[in-house]
Amino acid sequence: MAWYDEAVFYHIYPLGLTGAPKENPYGEPVHRLRALFPWIEHIRSLGCNALYIGPLFESVGHGYETTDYRKLDSRLGTNEDLKDFVAACHKAGIRVILDAVFNHTGRDFFAFRDLKEKREGSAYRDWYCNVNFWGNNSYNDGFSYENWGGYDLLAKLNQRNPAVRDYLLDVVRFWVAEFDIDGLRLDAADVLDFDFMRALRGLADTVKPEFWLMGEVIHGEYNRWVNGQTLHSVTDYALHKALYSGHNDHNYFEIAHTVNRSLRMAGGDLRRFRLYSFVDNHDVERIYTKLWNKAHFVPVHVLLYTLPGIPSVYYGSEFGIEGVKHRGGSDDAIRPALDLAQMEENACSRLVAALGQIRQGSRALAYGGYQELLLRNRQYAFAREIPGERVMVTVNCDDSAAGFDLPGEGSYVGALHGERVTAQNGRLHLSVPANGGEIWLPETAAGEKPALDMAAIEEAFAEAKQPEAVTLASEERPVVNKPYEEMSVEELQGAILDKMARNGPVTDYMRRTVLENTHPGSLLNWVRSFR
Repeated sequence: MAWYDEAVFYHIYPLGLTGAPKENPYGEPVHRLRALFPWIEHIRSLGCNALYIGPLFESVGHGYETTDYRKLDSRLGTNEDLKDFVAACHKAGIRVILDAVFNHTGRDFFAFRDLKEKREGSAYRDWYCNVNFWGNNSYNDGFSYENWGGYDLLAKLNQRNPAVRDYLLDVVRFWVAEFDIDGLRLDAADVLDFDFMRALRGLADTVKPEFWLMGEVIHGEYNRWVNGQTLHSVTDYALHKALYSGHNDHNYFEIAHTVNRSLRMAGGDLRRFRLYSFVDNHDVERIYTKLWNKAHFVPVHVLLYTLPGIPSVYYGSEFGIEGVKHRGGSDDAIRPALDLAQMEENACSRLVAALGQIRQGSRALAYGGYQELLLRNRQYAFAREIPGERVMVTVNCDDSAAGFDLPGEGSYVGALHGERVTAQNGRLHLSVPANGGEIWLPETAAGEKPALDMAAIEEAFAEAKQPEAVTLASEERPVVNKPYEEMSVEELQGAILDKMARNGPVTDYMRRTVLENTHPGSLLNWVRSFR
């Protein structure tokens, strides 16, 4: 078993958390990364033993328009700062993976600068996809090239070029040698070349023991990427969507269906198919914002930590902060600067810390199989089991307490509430509070109950203001007549909804799925998929 099989991740977008300027002046380094050192103990206190942090390397603005892969962004500090930060994480027992932005570069990257200067005579003319010296681009360079998501700022690398492939593999070797990182999160993995990913996997298997590759994939059959030849894991956007909309709609069937779909893709073998689970991240709105009933924060997170997958918490969401994407497309509100010293422990953070402790103490939650025990619109129960340990999970999204009559033997302890129950005639009669959840551990393996007052936590959520609905980034998407490549995110969403409507009724579920996808490349692939 590898370290990532038992990982609980914390996710940091460093340019946002440290309050770095939105545009890089390329000046003297400012050591903002050192402001993150106090967060290491906080991360560990939440029961997290792994950190995904990025993007980190020199770039123009938001971090994904890379200028230099071998230099920490000067807004964050120097390479020494990053080396010290990773070493401090390791000392605390926290593994570190970095954002790897290998699909595209910024226009200030050395190869693109050479291309602009020397045009047809550039040694790097084949480093980028579909360079056409008879065309033009939005920067009026006098040539065109393939970009990512319709943004000419992001020039798409030609990963089939052996020189590009070798360069990027050398970058990974450098990161491991220089910073001692433990893995990569591959940005835009759903549009990376598969041969390039196979080369990355071959490097990962030799560059460092248990070096982990996780890819950002929005839609599709995840087993195309997660297998022995390409990546170890991908982002589980399907579960992300199901976790909040399944609660907003009081529909646990959506969540159970999503889990079963992943199990089918895995061939039923969870040991080789651990997806990266999350309820929010740096690209989507905060979970506390998306939940119409704030009390559902409890069952959502119980499921995050207990369903098959590798759970992750996005910085600040453990405190229940809000975050809405602006209609103009700005992500600033979901990538805020935070001062840990000013963040106060609350019901959300106490719950997340308790779940982290429970997850770390149960091998069944990391390695166990999955068995659905009960499924209703507002109640859901399942078991995770390995030889010698069977854990049962019950969640309830109704405004009233709910009873569960489940098959079982022996005695169990509720890890959150501390209730003890014993099976009678092969049945366990369990109760779950309104809008709550429980993790039932065998009494012999229950260990010490987390130090939390669940009654107070549930009362705090019950008293939270409950809006009738949440308005996400937009509710209306225009349909326009222009090439898909020239469309904005909003226009692509409108085009997809229009095509859906021509094929039949568009349900609320279908509509929300479209509006929640704000990734241009994914939307472009989606709209082209219609016949």
